[in-house]
Amino acid sequence: MSESKKEENKSGKIKTEDDIVKTDFFHKVWYSITKIEKYPEMAAQGIGKAIIYISIIMLILAGILSLGIVYEVYGLVQQGIEYIQKDFPEFSYKENKLDVNSEAITQENTLFGKTIIDTKTENEQKVNQYINDINQDGKGLIILGDKIILKSKSVAGTIDYKYSEILEQMGITEFNKQDVINYAHSGSIISLYASIFLTIFIYTFIMYLLTTLSNAVFLSLFGYITTWIARIRMRYVAIFNMAVYALTLSTILNIIYITINIFIDFNMQYFQVMYIAVAAIYLVAAIFMLKVDFTKKQEELIKIAEAQAIVRKELESKDEEERKKKDKKEEENKEKSNKKGNTGEDKKVTKNKEKSEPKENKKKTETEKENKNESKEAGKNNTTKRTTKKETDKKKEDSKKDDKDKKKEKDNDKDSDIGGEPEGA
Repeated sequence: MSESKKEENKSGKIKTEDDIVKTDFFHKVWYSITKIEKYPEMAAQGIGKAIIYISIIMLILAGILSLGIVYEVYGLVQQGIEYIQKDFPEFSYKENKLDVNSEAITQENTLFGKTIIDTKTENEQKVNQYINDINQDGKGLIILGDKIILKSKSVAGTIDYKYSEILEQMGITEFNKQDVINYAHSGSIISLYASIFLTIFIYTFIMYLLTTLSNAVFLSLFGYITTWIARIRMRYVAIFNMAVYALTLSTILNIIYITINIFIDFNMQYFQVMYIAVAAIYLVAAIFMLKVDFTKKQEELIKIAEAQAIVRKELESKDEEERKKKDKKEEENKEKSNKKGNTGEDKKVTKNKEKSEPKENKKKTETEKENKNESKEAGKNNTTKRTTKKETDKKKEDSKKDDKDKKKEKDNDKDSDIGGEPEGA
């Protein structure tokens, strides 16, 4: 295993530290840039956490941008005081109105870029024309009777500063050119910088948050089409959350771009295109990685189902064997119980036999005696019969011998008669 620590979740599966999604802000930033495979897990935490995450990034962006603009303003104030002392006409501020003792003035390539001074006009069309002029240059300043309009390369659009909103907070109701010069060299100007920072911070935060959320909506629609092409079903909210995290790197690059522009006049023509393209690549990669992971899980589930089927068959066969064994045991137990019943009856029979045995024994002894006597008599009879047979046989043999002897004598007599006749002749 790797050197990362192991953690066991509720289901008992061991997870490594790399598999655990940490929910703190900095880990989410790291995952959003380097671990695209974590997007689905972060998106599953909900749309609320996704919006909080992007809001924190926008706060950091707004803070850096506001500090940069305050730094620019500080440099502009120092150079502007010098400009006011030497080149700027006399002016005064009273009753929330700035009055410059001059007609409309347009100065090119000043410290602020293109500078337009017109405190007399109240024509909105003319003001809009001034704004278009400084937007074309990319940098400029418009001084009107009730407000200042500032255009900076680091900010999309223009920023309006109303005199009444800024100066009333500072407790300033009226001043003139000399008062401004004196104020710029005093320590009270720090409150001006603080109010500028706060105003720019709130403005840029709201503006960039709304812009980023609109970009997230656009990306989520693109991601929804991608899921349809990839044939993976996802809820739109999950795709939107993934789009928010996909914008992380683009937003960080935007912060770096703005910071560079604060100190160096640097312009990238297709930066916004790159901003969206990078986020789109991250989102599409996350969707296809989710597709691959989904197919792997499906294959694993199929394997698990097959293994479960095999195990189920084995269990069924084991259950059948156990049933057969149980049936055999039950039959054996029944036979044993039947045998026990029979032995009990046999014992009763034997007891009854034992009780009747004395009487039967007596009868047996009497019958045995009678049988012995009969056998003795039969033996005697047999011996007598044998002797009589022998005697009869002897008598027969003797009679046969006698008959033979008689025949011989007769024959001898016949012979003797035949031989005696010649002798007499």
